Amino acid sequence: MARLSTHVLDTCAGRPAPGVALRLEEIVGDRAVLVAETTTNADGRTDAPLLAGAAFKTGTYQIVFAVGAYFRGRGVASPFLDLVPIRFTISDPDGHYHVPLVVTPWSYSTYRGS
Repeated sequence: MARLSTHVLDTCAGRPAPGVALRLEEIVGDRAVLVAETTTNADGRTDAPLLAGAAFKTGTYQIVFAVGAYFRGRGVASPFLDLVPIRFTISDPDGHYHVPLVVTPWSYSTYRGS
């Protein structure tokens, strides 16, 4: 099934990152249009795909992760990162796109997962 999923790993703590608020936006021209908002669960994943079924379509999207609030909630007084936007393109209408975020209060990395 074609879908878009994500998860967040807190490499500073060495575990999944629960409670990270995120939003999915579709980039239309020069605007970001809100598609979905959710929060990661205890496993650092969303409870459902961000896009699936008829909603899954090709285009340019971004996931904006609210990592600053997450780290402040875990006692980091002044995390360097606040919002982490990851912009990507879905080109295969039948594909599974997985966009993980590997993050600390000071750095992040991503890749196209499976």
